[in-house]
Amino acid sequence: MRNRSFDLKNLTLAIALVAAGVMAFFSMFVAAAPVDEELIIDGEFNMITRTASPEGHPLSEVTSGWLYRTDETRDQQADSFENPGMLAVEEGEVFWNTVDGSAGKSCASCHDDAATSMKGVGAKYPVWDVASSKPINIEQRINLCRIDNMGAQAWEFDEQGQKPLAAYIKNQSLGLPVSMKLDEGDMQKWWEKGKETYYSRMGQLDFSCANCHEQYNGSYIRADHLSQGNANGFPTFRQKQGTLVSLHSRFQGCIRDTRAEIPEAFSDDMMALEVYVTWRGTGLSVETPAVRQ
Repeated sequence: MRNRSFDLKNLTLAIALVAAGVMAFFSMFVAAAPVDEELIIDGEFNMITRTASPEGHPLSEVTSGWLYRTDETRDQQADSFENPGMLAVEEGEVFWNTVDGSAGKSCASCHDDAATSMKGVGAKYPVWDVASSKPINIEQRINLCRIDNMGAQAWEFDEQGQKPLAAYIKNQSLGLPVSMKLDEGDMQKWWEKGKETYYSRMGQLDFSCANCHEQYNGSYIRADHLSQGNANGFPTFRQKQGTLVSLHSRFQGCIRDTRAEIPEAFSDDMMALEVYVTWRGTGLSVETPAVRQ
């Protein structure tokens, strides 16, 4: 016969160890506050880094991730010459002007000077796509143009010129406020689906997006200062990876860190999440390419 007293001691010990682990994990969250500074890029572009939240937002104020970074990182973004993400933007300009596909066209063949034709575009995406009855982002719009107008192959996720060209296009809206529309098509339903995902706990760590970016925003987890997780700076140059990082890649990284199954980029779940997260940053300036740690 098994010793019940021994089993009870083991169970008590196991519960204590789990509780200690949970306490240790949450002890990593150390309260801190974002800086109270203005971001002016190249002494010319006055960026909106704080603004009143849109109606229905759970937080009273929307803040840029720039406010949560170190002095050195903030300085890098304030100077385009020092911003390593601008190398990708310059590469994106090359792709903009490169002829590709059976139609013998480049992006510039239809859209001319991106500084004029793309100004404001990056601030409005994702947008509703009537043909697919879904929201699409900048990367998907690029692929549609490549297929339908250039006779070229679609780019795989994060491959070829997808990230640099997306960064180049969004950079033309630098400083303009994020202003995605929810009254087109069924965007509101996708917003609701994205909201559900944002607050759903997932993975072995049983974490949701909201746990870090709403409940603990402004706190430190180890050496990382948690921001509100807004999307206005993507594609973003991340110092940790030393390269430009797309929004869906960052989504996948966060989901991976909860030890959950990683969804495919541009899947319905991920697009709904992009719609919701983009809305959460309504009114903040487009910062692409932002610099983050």
